[in-house]
Amino acid sequence: MRRISILAVSVMIAGVFAGAVFGQGSTPAGQPGTNLKIVVINTAAFDAKDGITKYTNAMSALEKEFTPAQTEINTLVTNYQKMGADIKAQQDNLNGGKVPVDRNALASKIEEYQTLELTIKRKQEDGKRKFELRQQQILSPILQDIGKAIDDYAKQKGYSLILDAAKMDNAGIILAVDVTKLDVTKDFITFYNARPAGTATTAVPK
Repeated sequence: MRRISILAVSVMIAGVFAGAVFGQGSTPAGQPGTNLKIVVINTAAFDAKDGITKYTNAMSALEKEFTPAQTEINTLVTNYQKMGADIKAQQDNLNGGKVPVDRNALASKIEEYQTLELTIKRKQEDGKRKFELRQQQILSPILQDIGKAIDDYAKQKGYSLILDAAKMDNAGIILAVDVTKLDVTKDFITFYNARPAGTATTAVPK
């Protein structure tokens, strides 16, 4: 899944689909358990290139919104690394005693270096907080709509259970089953993308 590197924020699919079981969720009356129609949807594929258009567009808009903050942090990190290398070189010269070093200037640079480190941490934390808030505002209605669509899809196709392959894999509960024979991810994505536009709305980027 895509994410802004410095802010290091994960997307929310796992949280919205915490149950890992969708659809009707029970054996239809009068049918034995062996007649259950069970299929698998991999929610991790929703933000792929050929995934759910509404979701991928929202993610792209979110990343674009935070590109300036990301660029600023990247620039500060680059300056921080250069400053650190310069300080180390001066300290090596000082310890070697071969090249004159202005101790006061070095102390001032070290103080500036430490201040820059705190600034970067503060901007990362602030950026992470803002990103998570906007992520929730923008993606929550879409993910809720996807959850409803999965239920509609299950009813339309007559599936008794739809399992989330992504959560099953993360939990290590897939032991010996040919998931490919049960996987309806592409079919569901096609089903969802064909739904009328505006089914779910998103917060307008600020």
